Amino acid sequence: MSQLLTPVRIGRYVVPNRLVMAPMTRSRADSDGVPSELTVTYYAQRASAGLIITEGVFPSAMGKGYVHTPGIETEAQVAAWKKVTEAVHARGGRIFMQLMHCGRVSHPSLLGGATPVAPSAIRPEGQAWTTAGQVDFVTPRELSVAEIADVVDDYRQATRRAMAAGFDGVELHGASGYLPEQFLSSSSNQRQDQYGGPVENRARFVLEVLAAMVAEAGADRVGIKISPEMNYNSITDATPQETYAYLVDHLRGQGLAYLHVALFGAKFDFHALLRPRFDGAYLMGGGLTQDSAESALAEGKADATVFGSAFLANPDLPERFRVGAALNAPDRNTFFAPPTAQGYIDYPALAAVEAA
Repeated sequence: MSQLLTPVRIGRYVVPNRLVMAPMTRSRADSDGVPSELTVTYYAQRASAGLIITEGVFPSAMGKGYVHTPGIETEAQVAAWKKVTEAVHARGGRIFMQLMHCGRVSHPSLLGGATPVAPSAIRPEGQAWTTAGQVDFVTPRELSVAEIADVVDDYRQATRRAMAAGFDGVELHGASGYLPEQFLSSSSNQRQDQYGGPVENRARFVLEVLAAMVAEAGADRVGIKISPEMNYNSITDATPQETYAYLVDHLRGQGLAYLHVALFGAKFDFHALLRPRFDGAYLMGGGLTQDSAESALAEGKADATVFGSAFLANPDLPERFRVGAALNAPDRNTFFAPPTAQGYIDYPALAAVEAA
C-alpha cells in the first residue's frame, strides 16, 4: 500500500493520509475580507486531504496584503469561516487556518490609507496587488516595541477567533517575505533593540507569536510554515543555515503540531538540517510529485507531504493517487480572481470524469 495513504499523527490528531493541502492564496473573498459560499464548497471538495491548510488569512486589518484576501478579525468573517469548517468536518476532514500578516508587503490603499508596518523602514522591491491593479510598494513604518506587543496580541486574538470558527488548529505563516520572516531575516530587519541584530533577537518575534497562539489553541494545534532561501517578496538572509537552525532548535520541546518546510530554489538541503532538530510532525513541501513524496516518506525525510496546485486542480487527489488516475492540469490564469467559480470549484472529480 502507498505510504502516502497511511494514517499519521499531526499534533493531537491522527489523520487518514499523509497528503496535506498547501495554503494557497486564491483572492476570492469580498472587499471586507469575508469568504463566500464558493469558499465553503472549495474546501469541502478537498476534505479527503489528510489535512487542509487554508489560504493565508489576515489576523488584523493591518495584516492585509492583497485585494480580495480573507480575514479573521470581524464577526462576519468568523461566521463565514464557521460554514467552511462545518462543511469540511461533515465530510470527515481536518482543517487548520494559516495566519498571514503581510507587514511591509502591502499598500496604503489596502489598509484604509495607513502605511504598512515592518521591523525596519525598508521598502521592498516589487508591487502590491490592489483594487487599482499592481502598484509599487511603499516604504513601511517601523514598529515600536509597544506596537510589536500589540501585533503579537493580534495573532493571539486571531487564534481565539479561528478556534471559535471551528478550526482544528492554526498555522503561523513564517515564510514568503511576510512579517514574521521580515523580523527573522537580516536584509529586512536592521533594528538595534531586542528584536534586531543577532539571530536570537531576530527570532524573538516569531517565538513570541507562536507562544501567543499556543496559549489560545494548545501547542498540539499550532504549526508553523517556513521556507528558507525562497527569497520571495524581496527578502534575503545573510546566514540562513544559522538562522533556521536556531529557530527550529527553539521550537523543539514545545509540543507543536508540526513544522511545515517548503523549499523553492534553496541551494542547500534544509530538510536534512532541520528534520532532525524538530520533534513533532515534519511536513515537506515544494514541487513534489507522487513519486518524490513516496520516496521522501520511505526514506524518513518527512512524516507528511504538502501539495499545492495538484490539490487546487484535483479536489480528490488522494483517490487519484490511490488508483493511479491522470491529474487535472491547473489553470494558472484563474489562480487569483474575483469571487467566481471558474478555476475554483469547477475542476472535475474523478467520478465525474469517469461518468462522462
